[in-house]
Amino acid sequence: MTVEKVDTLVIGGGQAGLAMSEHLGRRGMSHLVVERSRIAERWRSERWDSLVANGPAWHDRFPNMTFPHTDGDGFAPRDQIVEYFEAYAGQIKAPIRCGVEVLALRKADDGQGFRAETSRGVIDATNVVVATGPFQKPAVPPIIPEDAGVMQIHSKDYRNPSQLPEGGVLVIGAGSSGAQIADELRRAGRPVWLSVGPHDRPPRRYRGRDFVWWLGVLGMWNTEVRDPATAHVTIAVSGARGGHTVDFRDLAASGITLLGMCASFRNGVMDIMPDLARNIAEGDANYLSMLDAADAYCLSEGLDLPEEPEARRIGPDPACVTDPVPQLDLAASGITSVVWATGYALDFGWIKSDIFDERGAPRHQRGVSEEPGLYFLGLAWLSRRASPFIWGVWHDADYLAGQIEARNGG
Repeated sequence: MTVEKVDTLVIGGGQAGLAMSEHLGRRGMSHLVVERSRIAERWRSERWDSLVANGPAWHDRFPNMTFPHTDGDGFAPRDQIVEYFEAYAGQIKAPIRCGVEVLALRKADDGQGFRAETSRGVIDATNVVVATGPFQKPAVPPIIPEDAGVMQIHSKDYRNPSQLPEGGVLVIGAGSSGAQIADELRRAGRPVWLSVGPHDRPPRRYRGRDFVWWLGVLGMWNTEVRDPATAHVTIAVSGARGGHTVDFRDLAASGITLLGMCASFRNGVMDIMPDLARNIAEGDANYLSMLDAADAYCLSEGLDLPEEPEARRIGPDPACVTDPVPQLDLAASGITSVVWATGYALDFGWIKSDIFDERGAPRHQRGVSEEPGLYFLGLAWLSRRASPFIWGVWHDADYLAGQIEARNGG
């Protein structure tokens, strides 16, 4: 058996893998990036057609390359994001090998380094960086049985309204994906029900600045993780149609019926939790707290940014909030499909090592795992709030490259 030997193996050719490659290359460190399919594959085949970045192009990028076809304050569409990462791989001359899937990773028999069994052979590496990102296995709660008579699809596989059968759609999950998909379906003329759970709801822009700018100056991007089990916060914000603040009251006014969280399903009927008003109110409180923090910052720093008193006006709750739906009969309501916008779970079953907690998440400190030489990059709250985002992963990669250099005696 022919075995390829490398110093550092980077698994994953998306934003995390490319950021890692850049920082290893800058330090003159030999490495190989392997990608199961194509560069930025999840952006290509696991996102809907009309998706755009949730942050403006001046922010959602690596520091040393701009988007060539999107204005800085615009929101790059999916295809341009793919082109951006392809161009970036060329710019840094990333040693990336596509079409190589890692089937298993374990410690080498002699305890020195790791052995990766791939679809193209065996690779031995002194160090391994797992850069497969946070969006690994679609998380679909086992609520509606497969034989319930409705099409069920995760947001990972949703492309556009024409993909779904005629009739109403129940969208479960109201973060960025769920809110945007529900809005798109309603604009396509579909009857839509949207299940809203707990969420953060920042303003898209306030006092002339995008909310990502406010997260930066207020230090919120650098909020450090206090507990490795800290979950990624669901954020309801949109870059669609030039970017706008998500207000569930506006969605209700457009004809979408808001629901609380889905609890259980039996005999064709979904039981709905009585938490809709609370979830909306907590989202509003998060929104107003962001405005408060921004106003306080302007005052303390003497910034002459235009005030926006209208931004604090929150309209009355719609009828679907004040008189919530306790049960939803799918067939009687004409619902023929369900879109699960319920996020993702981690899937590291291919890593044969006892370094994972009960949730399947690796035990680590800023991406440095308990297994010497094994690192993780691109996960939510890896080191701080920004970690799973394009800008944040670039900085985490710099840190890990330094750790690998030190381990190698550099």
